[in-house]
Amino acid sequence: MEDPHPHRSSCSALSIPDLAEGDGGSLPSGSDGRLSSINSSIRLFSEGEPIPMLKRAVPRIDSLDAEAMTIAALPNPATKERAFMHAVHMTFRTIGLVYSDMGTSPLYVYSSTFNKFDVDNDGFLDILGALSIIIYTFTLIPFLKYVLVVLHAKGTEEQLKGGSFSLYSLICQYAKVGLIPNRQQADDELSNFKILVPTQRLERALSLKERLERHTGFKTALLIMALLGVSLVICNGILTPSISVTSAVSGLTVAVPALPEGGVVGIAVALLLVLFGLQGFGTGKISGIYGPVMFLWFASLAAIGIYNIFKYDSSVFRAFNPAFIYIFFKRNGRKAWHAMGGLALCITGGEIMLADFGELSARSIQIAFSVVVYPCLLLSYIGQAAYLLDNPQMTNNVFYSSVPGVLLWPLILLATSAAMLASRSIILTAFSVVKMAVALDCFPRVKIIHTSKRVMGQVYIPVANGFLMIMCVIVTACIRSVYQIGHAYCTAVLGDMLVTTGFFTIIMVMIWQTSRVVAFGFVVVIGAVELLYFTAILLDVQYGGWIPLISSFFLVIVMYVWHYGTRMKYQSEVDQRISIDYMLELGSNLGTIRVPGIGLLYNELVRGVPAIFGYFMKSLPAIHSTIVFVCIKFVPVPVVPQSERFLFRRVCPRNYHLFRCVVRYGYKDVHKENHYIFEQLLLQSLETFVQKDAQEFALECNSVGVESDGSETDLSAPPEFYLNQAGSKDPLTVPLLESDTMQCLETLIDQSVESSFSDVPSGAPSSAALDEDAVMELEAIRDAKASGVAYLLGHAEVRAKKESCFIKKLVINYFYAFLSRNSRATSEDMSVPHTHLIEVGMTYMV
Repeated sequence: MEDPHPHRSSCSALSIPDLAEGDGGSLPSGSDGRLSSINSSIRLFSEGEPIPMLKRAVPRIDSLDAEAMTIAALPNPATKERAFMHAVHMTFRTIGLVYSDMGTSPLYVYSSTFNKFDVDNDGFLDILGALSIIIYTFTLIPFLKYVLVVLHAKGTEEQLKGGSFSLYSLICQYAKVGLIPNRQQADDELSNFKILVPTQRLERALSLKERLERHTGFKTALLIMALLGVSLVICNGILTPSISVTSAVSGLTVAVPALPEGGVVGIAVALLLVLFGLQGFGTGKISGIYGPVMFLWFASLAAIGIYNIFKYDSSVFRAFNPAFIYIFFKRNGRKAWHAMGGLALCITGGEIMLADFGELSARSIQIAFSVVVYPCLLLSYIGQAAYLLDNPQMTNNVFYSSVPGVLLWPLILLATSAAMLASRSIILTAFSVVKMAVALDCFPRVKIIHTSKRVMGQVYIPVANGFLMIMCVIVTACIRSVYQIGHAYCTAVLGDMLVTTGFFTIIMVMIWQTSRVVAFGFVVVIGAVELLYFTAILLDVQYGGWIPLISSFFLVIVMYVWHYGTRMKYQSEVDQRISIDYMLELGSNLGTIRVPGIGLLYNELVRGVPAIFGYFMKSLPAIHSTIVFVCIKFVPVPVVPQSERFLFRRVCPRNYHLFRCVVRYGYKDVHKENHYIFEQLLLQSLETFVQKDAQEFALECNSVGVESDGSETDLSAPPEFYLNQAGSKDPLTVPLLESDTMQCLETLIDQSVESSFSDVPSGAPSSAALDEDAVMELEAIRDAKASGVAYLLGHAEVRAKKESCFIKKLVINYFYAFLSRNSRATSEDMSVPHTHLIEVGMTYMV
């Protein structure tokens, strides 16, 4: 059959004549329909004219193709490369922030150990014994305890950041061991509050939990342990800059032998003043140099160590035999115990592995230690020991004496830079723990400045910075001896490690539910080694160890007095609450005149009507038409999700327009909102609460076949609601900072309106179907909002009752009163504008 379409082409690269010749001038079967649709678009050429090759159209990929090519299990090289580069970047940051303190230990370990330890003719046994102790101590404490045990905990990584105080907060999450009774059942439903619950098979976990909750003595002991841990970290903030900078600058005595000791101390003090003076500028602009500088420092330590090993005595590796530890103690007896104070300096900085540095993860801390820190520091210690085997008399400044002459000046500059970075890291850690203590009412209120909008954990506290600077300069200028400062430093570090070990033992048994063998082995091995070092240091307490003991005792007293006074004040507020019956007797006008406006009455109570409200009703001629009792409460979790920030409930029947709002923050949350943004979010959440209240009431009526007629209902104790005022799904979302613009506020408010209705249960009536009372209440709230918002605060004074004992009067009337007068005012701490502020004075008798 003759082809009815002689001029046709295919979409292949063949020309039309080739197709015709290939099969007797006919096209393959079935091609007629496919080609006829494009026949009209083909240009015809006369016979003999060259026919151009047809090009294939570029394939188009639609959404279905893109989705089909996206397979979850399919390896993506680009993603792997990005993940690898991110891991490398985080490892560099970890080296600079976490391990800068530990990295400066080789500057002073051997010098402090052999300061009063004469090396005799058989001194190689003492040197190998000291090195063997360093090797196994460095392996047991930082590597085994922190890297392999603590940082391998699943599900509690964020809670562990922050040191001993975070561990105390983790215990408070699981067991009700807090001394301030403001914990609510709703707090246990926070997403970040969920932890491992013990099963019936693990009765020992339940038994320990019940025992801690039952006895007030155990609760007090746990609190004092946490306060001791905080105070020791603050002492580290004093001693670390002193010993690190002084040891780094001491290299000048090797380069310039004529330089007197006073010159070294003067240079160290000048550098310390510069260091503390720069704290207020934050770390944003210089954080990029932390990693490279410290990596170069660790590489230099390893290189010099290898050089010393091959140049002086490669037999130093015999120290890996633990028998030399036994020989060391047998040869030297009591003198060996005195040397333990200097050897313990090899693990200083290990406690910072649990510090809160924001985005650093446990995995990056483990990788950085295992790959870089551990091998480099071991090579440095081994290299210095090899140098001492060949030069046993050079024990005064071992590190700089073992450095080749051509590298001495570059190493002095690099060591000084590393010491400054190490000091900055421990100072930031001290600021972090003080912030946590303030959040949980264990430290007087102080001004806290957040120096980074990207990293939540970086803060600056001017009062703490001034205190640390003064104490650090005094210690450096008065003591001068690296040996004595090292003993003081070891006392603080090992005390903090013992506190951490005690908390971890409780966590392992009660929360992680580890086996008895593992928990017992952890206490016996790790706890025994730390206790051994601590008792050895106490033998030389007169050589500087008294500094952190006295300082920490003073700080613990201050923090406990503040916590005790706060606890007594809260208990007095609870006892003086206004009863609901009395409020109902007063009627909806509360026995006074209600004027348009919203009053935000700040108080500490999480339930009930605070007594300060009665003072306002007596002192003011009128009261606002809508009153919200606002309680800002810090719960023992690191971060409270923004969607669970506000907790509302009604205090009296609907026509009273009285509400309670508990605003919950974690101890790492940024509580620095602009007051206007905060009140807008709070009031938007209040409107959402009223809507949900009416909708759920309608659902309850519908479920039992009752038709809601909009009559007044006593909702004095409705269920509590969580409100998502920003529509955020990120559990690490924090409140807005003051620098946020009004455009951001409008976006948040718009999102909150949408999210509030998206959370309504299926089948609930829309806002248009709200009962008449709910609509009127919403209109009243909006009218009151338009009239203005006032902040009602009570200026409270706490006094001990006349029948109280002398010690209680002394603590409350003098010590706590002094701290209250000199702490940051409540209005300043909450960023309350003075133009909208109303204060009423009252006295609590405790």
